[in-house]
Order: sequence, then C-alpha cells, then structure tokens
Amino acid sequence: MADFPVVATGGTFDEIHAGHIALLSRAFQTGEKVIIGVTSDEFARKRGKRLNHNFERRLENLKRMIRKEFGNVRYEIAKLNGDFGPAVTTGDVDALVASSETQAKGRLLNKMRAERGLKLLKIIEVDLVRAEDGSPISSTRIRAGEIDSRGRVLKRRVNNL
Repeated sequence: MADFPVVATGGTFDEIHAGHIALLSRAFQTGEKVIIGVTSDEFARKRGKRLNHNFERRLENLKRMIRKEFGNVRYEIAKLNGDFGPAVTTGDVDALVASSETQAKGRLLNKMRAERGLKLLKIIEVDLVRAEDGSPISSTRIRAGEIDSRGRVLKRRVNNL
C-alpha cells in the first residue's frame, strides 16, 4: 500500500536509464498516483541541455518504459516550463520524490507552497544510481558514449593532464 495518495517527481528523461527507473520505482511505491513533470524542450535548452530527443519522443519513450517496468500504474505527465509544475500550484500533492542531486529544490518548493497557503510536501530522496565506474549514471554520459543505460562502461574517460 502506498504512503501517499499523490506524489510528484520529474526530469528531462532524454536517455532513459537505470537512475530514472530507480526514481520512478520509488515514486510508484510511495504514491497511489504519480505526477511526472517532464522538462519541455525550451526549458531544457535554457538550462544548457543538449537533447537527443524532442519532447514528444521523450514522452513516448517514458510511457513505454513505464508500461514495461511498472505495468498498469496510475500517473499523469505534466510538461515543465520551469523548475516546478503542478506540485507548486495544486494542493493535492503530498510528497516529492527527487534524486539526491535535485532534492535541495524541495526546500524551495516547500517555501513557495507555504507562501501560497499550501501544505508542505514530504521530500523523499532517492540516491543517484552509479555506473560500474562509480560515477553517476546520466543522460549526458550516455549521449557521450561513456556508458550504457544500465551503467556499463563503454569507453574510459581520458584525464586531461
């Protein structure tokens, strides 16, 4: 049984990897329904991200992965044009599931919610999933051909001396 009726999480989900699966796994374990914020192409570009896939393709890939990994779960997807989506503007979200890399934004989110008279969210931190070389798995590293989506090393990084 889930701990909360509604939880939120988010990401860019450009190259879906084991870290995304861990984040969503925790969200689906924690919430009866999960709101998944997916970064818009415009917001990703503003943040300096280079994407392999546009929003529509990222959405398709995310939905396919959810069906494959989690089956018939309750979720909705919200397009993010900023750091926060429905978790800020609605009162029905109970918790935020975030990676250890992004969980600090949860404090800012709760400050914004308090200013709007909304209840504070429980922030649930998920550790980053590490590749076999000990560094975090990321879409950036996958795009660079360093690792695959499971964190297996494809080529060794060369240190510049």
